[in-house]
Amino acid sequence: MKEKRVILSVENITKRFLGTVALNKVSMELRENEILAVIGENGAGKSTLMKILSGIYSSKEYEGNIYVNNKLCQFRNPHDSENAGIAMIYQELNLELDLTVAENILLGRYPRTKLGFVDWKKMRKMAKEVLERLHANIDVNATVRSLSPSMQQLVCIARALLRNPKILILDEPTSVLTENETKVFMNLLHEMKEQGISCIYISHKLDEVFQLCDRVIVLRDGQLICEYEKKHGYDSKSIINSMIGRRLDVMYPQIEKKEDDTELLRIENFRVPHTSAYGKSIIKDVSFSIKKGEILGLAGLVGSGRSELVNAIFGLLPKTSGRIYMEGREAKINNPEDAIKLGIGLLTEDRKKNGYVWSMSIEHNMTLAILRELRKGIFIDSKKEQEIAKEYFTKLNVKAPGIKTLITSLSGGNQQKVILARWLMTKLKLLILDEPTRGIDVGTKAEIYKLMVDLSKSGISILMISSELPELLAMCDRFIVLGKGVVQAELERGEANEVNIMQAASNT
Repeated sequence: MKEKRVILSVENITKRFLGTVALNKVSMELRENEILAVIGENGAGKSTLMKILSGIYSSKEYEGNIYVNNKLCQFRNPHDSENAGIAMIYQELNLELDLTVAENILLGRYPRTKLGFVDWKKMRKMAKEVLERLHANIDVNATVRSLSPSMQQLVCIARALLRNPKILILDEPTSVLTENETKVFMNLLHEMKEQGISCIYISHKLDEVFQLCDRVIVLRDGQLICEYEKKHGYDSKSIINSMIGRRLDVMYPQIEKKEDDTELLRIENFRVPHTSAYGKSIIKDVSFSIKKGEILGLAGLVGSGRSELVNAIFGLLPKTSGRIYMEGREAKINNPEDAIKLGIGLLTEDRKKNGYVWSMSIEHNMTLAILRELRKGIFIDSKKEQEIAKEYFTKLNVKAPGIKTLITSLSGGNQQKVILARWLMTKLKLLILDEPTRGIDVGTKAEIYKLMVDLSKSGISILMISSELPELLAMCDRFIVLGKGVVQAELERGEANEVNIMQAASNT
């Protein structure tokens, strides 16, 4: 079989940050009509490499060479990368939410009339044509804010395709998509591959990678470790071991049956208003309880109100009715401070939006919830703060130069560990985890699962939301299934499976 032509070659790329080598002499190739996966743990160097390829880091900021179609390229900025035929779809969708779909697709490339005005008719026509290539039935006059996350993802891809790239880089493209949307998206990538577009695909979802990608490259600690080809078959255990640098015999730890039936939390008749539809309720009437040391799974389809419900319990969102009982006594939670005093912690779904303070260090993000205990007169006892932060920095194995490092410089998995440390420092009784492993590598996932089990054994209750049903089924003692604003089913561990959870969630 004829070897495919190499269209992108990376040679001995080294990138240094203060005190850290993010990439160490990394070399790789991308072939024509190929989907290449670049995988590794958080902090392995994947995003740094992609930022170099997309021109975010200029050629003066790293060592090594990049060749596109055998031509040496030195990208000073993203525009140079685009001109070389490279387009990147970021994990955080960079869209102007209050502009129309057409305006977003042609952003920076608006067609002009002879008099120099924007040619709105031609703009809408061009936007429609590129969306048709994606089989996307999206109104080009609609504002992007009104679209679902999957449609917004398609708008990003349409904008990239308009520039006629030969290389498309996708960073965690399915993290906001449902299972069905992911299948449609993967079919779309296969079509694009047949049309002559090669893809670099970054994802922590290995089943997705194995199904979609022709070849897999593994990065670890800034170095290229090994390469696997689909035609030779993928061995998931070998690939995971290559990613984390050790044998991972068990992904999910053994869950022991809980003996304590003491009720920790009970909510009754919760009603939560819809955040974007005035006058409607996303949670209409929900009641459930959680026992001490129990891991309770909160399942449901996207839009079922899972996040809104836990945010209302924590005091981040208002409720229109409902009662909360903590250890048998009615509790008033009007804001997060009330919840923290009761021993409740919340790890939010979107850590970048409302999980941490981006301008703060690891240390200061960790100690946000215990500032009252750290007070020394009108000041903060900085020595005590550092001691506590160092203890949890070590305990949770946070990969960073030190506690003074800015949290924004960390990988997603290490940011998640910092937020978890914040709640472990409190007098924690109930930990609410909303999509705790989204965008996190397998090694860090295993660490978080072990931590959950350890917390459960120590008597701390956990309320867990996850869109990955295998994860939910493996980790939880009991399940509450939400749908249409109410509890559709309550299932014990022994009777729950993917089929009956999905049936209950879709109310079929």
